Amino acid sequence: MNLKSNIPLAYVEISKNNLIHNIRQFKKLIHKDTEVIAVIKANAYGHGLAEIVKILDPHVNYFQVNSLEELEEVRAISNKQTFVLGYVQESEIIKAIKLRCILSIFSLNILKEVNEKAKKLKVVQEIHLAIDAHLGREGFLLNELPSLFKKIKMYKNINLSGMYAHFANIEDTTNFSHADKQIKEYKEAVKLAKEYGFNNLQNHISATSGLLVYEKNEGIHPLVRIGIGIYGLWPSEYLKYIYQRDEKFILKPILTWKTKIAQIKILGKGETVGYGLTFKANKKMKIALIPQGYSNGLDRRSSNKGKFLITGKYCKILGKVMMNMTV
Repeated sequence: MNLKSNIPLAYVEISKNNLIHNIRQFKKLIHKDTEVIAVIKANAYGHGLAEIVKILDPHVNYFQVNSLEELEEVRAISNKQTFVLGYVQESEIIKAIKLRCILSIFSLNILKEVNEKAKKLKVVQEIHLAIDAHLGREGFLLNELPSLFKKIKMYKNINLSGMYAHFANIEDTTNFSHADKQIKEYKEAVKLAKEYGFNNLQNHISATSGLLVYEKNEGIHPLVRIGIGIYGLWPSEYLKYIYQRDEKFILKPILTWKTKIAQIKILGKGETVGYGLTFKANKKMKIALIPQGYSNGLDRRSSNKGKFLITGKYCKILGKVMMNMTV
């Protein structure tokens, strides 16, 4: 039996060791009392939700998804407390409650519906409020909070356990004026909540970049949401530069895309490669044909500048990435 024939032409490999390494790196940066929410929305940033949940389940306190569909995927694997921070339609509320989650609320209508549906099911639904602290996206504005808190106190099947905001511009800049403005607004929201009797809330504002820039070792909030960083990717080149000067903090990419070489041949000096004649050989050279292209997800912007790793050496992409092939 030829075992090689059973190996797929191309496949994605996830490194369990690198994933655990990354989460441990971030745990070194957080306060001992701070808990970790692992962000696994969008199919775990394209890495495979099911695979990532199985690996991270013992290493994090919570998961965070965007949708009911993603919550269902988590529940097929794990019973860990999970935040749904995206939009849940009215028709999905009962199902979401039954699947046991912490719901994000940024609409008065949805708040009312959650209370009514929870009452029907004879349960108390846990929620976190989204605060729009100068992000200009989902969430309640500061001037809406007094009337909102009054309503929540009337709803007997709602448990407000936390509030959160999200930074708009903290990873790509040395000018933190907008971030400071957001922090100030969010602190005002937390202060208002206390005035209306909502104490000891699980508040959170920092995702990966917020943790790296603002909250490192400080324990400012009881929760942090770590997304892109746990997959070994940096929120920005600026933060990568700053942190890579410290060799004790290293992120390792967890995904490897592997394929095969379809052909190797010698190209003569002056010969061109692929469509548009965008690469011309300035000498006699050995080239390799890779049977993967933009239809397989290889970004065409990698043309003439991307690289493949072949037997431990980086080999530059020559010419344009084609539909099914790359040289």
